[in-house]
Amino acid sequence: MKKTLLGIALAFAATTFAAAPTTAIDSLTNGELKPLQQQMQAAAMTAQFLTRFHYKAMPLDDAMSQQIFDRYLKSLDPEKLFFIQADINQFDYARTKMDDAINNQDLSTPFAMFNLYERRFQERMTYARELLKSDFDFKQNEGYRYLREKEPWPQTENDMRDLWRQRVKNDWLRLKLAGKDDKAIRTTLEKRYDYSLARSQKLKSEDVFQLFMNAYAMSIEPHTNYLGPKASEDFDISMKLSLVGIGAVLQERDELITIRELVPGGPAALSGKLKVGDRIVGVGQGANSTPVDVLGWRLDDAVALIRGNKDSVVLLDILPAEVGPDGKHKTVSLVRNKITLDQQAAKKSIIEIKVSDATRRIGVIALPTFYQDFEARRKGDKDFKSATRDVARLLAELKKEKVDSVLIDLRNNGGGSLSEAVELTSLFIGKGPVVQQRNSQGKINIESENGAKIAWDGSLGVLINRGSASASEIFAAAIQDYGRGLIIGESSFGKGTVQTMVNLDQIARSDKAKFGELKMTVAQFFRVNGGTTQLRGVTPDLAFPSFSDPDSFGESSYENALPWVQIKPAEYETVGDMKDLIPLLQVRHEMRVSKNKEFQFLLDDIKEFTVLRDKKLISLNEIERKKERDTNEDKVKNREKLRLQDKLATNDKVEKESEKPASQDDGLQANERSLSSELAAEKARKEAKDVLLDEAAYILGDAVDLLKSNQKLAERVISSFTKKAPEPH
Repeated sequence: MKKTLLGIALAFAATTFAAAPTTAIDSLTNGELKPLQQQMQAAAMTAQFLTRFHYKAMPLDDAMSQQIFDRYLKSLDPEKLFFIQADINQFDYARTKMDDAINNQDLSTPFAMFNLYERRFQERMTYARELLKSDFDFKQNEGYRYLREKEPWPQTENDMRDLWRQRVKNDWLRLKLAGKDDKAIRTTLEKRYDYSLARSQKLKSEDVFQLFMNAYAMSIEPHTNYLGPKASEDFDISMKLSLVGIGAVLQERDELITIRELVPGGPAALSGKLKVGDRIVGVGQGANSTPVDVLGWRLDDAVALIRGNKDSVVLLDILPAEVGPDGKHKTVSLVRNKITLDQQAAKKSIIEIKVSDATRRIGVIALPTFYQDFEARRKGDKDFKSATRDVARLLAELKKEKVDSVLIDLRNNGGGSLSEAVELTSLFIGKGPVVQQRNSQGKINIESENGAKIAWDGSLGVLINRGSASASEIFAAAIQDYGRGLIIGESSFGKGTVQTMVNLDQIARSDKAKFGELKMTVAQFFRVNGGTTQLRGVTPDLAFPSFSDPDSFGESSYENALPWVQIKPAEYETVGDMKDLIPLLQVRHEMRVSKNKEFQFLLDDIKEFTVLRDKKLISLNEIERKKERDTNEDKVKNREKLRLQDKLATNDKVEKESEKPASQDDGLQANERSLSSELAAEKARKEAKDVLLDEAAYILGDAVDLLKSNQKLAERVISSFTKKAPEPH
């Protein structure tokens, strides 16, 4: 089955589970990375596909070369913290040579650019470390411009050194304001800069090649990407939500591969021999093998050794969590098995709310991505992993639990499988067109699920935000166009393109994974009403406030995004019309949030965040920063007082002070905190009150209430679900 995709995020957590190691060895000369032969072949194959079969096919010429050059530089040094203007001038000759590098299979120039970047990176980090020996004057009225993407390149080495002085000074001041003394600050920052240096020295030719090829692919259109062999494997895992391994989420901490989480039911958890915080220092293949030392390895390289074939044995050399670096090791033997990534699958919950005199039960289905195990489906596996199947099962459960309405939470769902988007929509509308596709030849296909059976005919809402893209937008747009439910939240991402995966190893008839895959845009999709989500996204029926900046996040932030266009509507029949209902819901929403402290806190935070984002400058004066900190602390304390008053008034459980997560900046990066505090903070975030989700539930409760109490309104809405919605409890 062809893998047709709609905007799924490629950054499947590198900290996750354990894929077959690649056999390619990086070519290094004098400590500098060089391209591999297979990469030069992959570049040529990629160019052939992009210039011939892309939806927006463009010649690989000097004009494209200049775009690749600029995008490659931006990907290397986006905040202009490493190169100076002389470095950029040094490679001016290459502005029109990037096309030749690809066509002639000679990647020496892009690799030379990277190697210069690597030298500059090491120089800046070394200088940052030297600055720690000096004292900083925090009485000066000085600012640090921390958002530098649109700033010019520093002109001289002295300009760059001054920029890094400000950067290090800000790092120091953050820790100082968090209560750290000079000795602790110096130790923390020395370790931070050393860690950055160590990470940069672990980069491989595959990393450089993928960066360069994405500069080419994304110069054509924002959602075309090249995936190296490792990235390709991770992408497949993110789509099928399964892999073969030990079932442990891993993280690199202090140069050690650390267990961050054990997957319930996986070999690691079932063994009872491993726990969170244990460090993996060696990996062997087979029960009687000698483990390979993985101290200081890149996480993905260690993970490659830990993953393997089902029912094979992996031997782990473990440094237990409770012992120091010189503590006693233990050896753990595990049999690899298939691991299902259930934490990334659809999940349900029920929110009970009071509306008028009734208690309404709102069933929530959170869907992180439109996943599907393409390979299992192609092979005829009746139990292949599918977002639609999981949602259908959850809907059946919610029916039995007698919910009054269902809310599909698609916030930050970046998309996924096109077929899943179509099939999932059909669970709510039945038969009928869901989306229109137009290919590069202008041919239009209408996607529908003709054998669809409605799984939920009751009240429906869809919650979206700026991170809801592509397949999420297809679903939300169809629900809106059919008048099937309410769209609530922020305007969505605005991605209206369809991608397909091209396996370059299959094209080259290679039996080993060495060429990678190409995610290529081949079509544009359109709503059944003839419009498109491209650039404009899906506009919610009831809008929520947003932290997102359209100029920096979303389709409109790309300078080479496809334009918004319109085609003829498909033939479809609406099942409802929300226009008379929405104004009534809007009034209730505004009245409710005006009295909702948490919602008002959110509005204040958005306003403050917008001011800081637009300012792009932070003070390096200690007194001024202390005032800012104290103001923020007072704000937090006042909010806690108000929350406490509300809890006491309603006899809600009151948390102990020690149970609350820290709300102030501690100056630390994620890997610098203890694992226990990081996990506690993550747990607190998950358990924190979701103001927007709760308000979306109230809106659906209002909708059910209004339609139950007003027959004339229900008749004007003329929705199938108004006639079949469950009676109030």
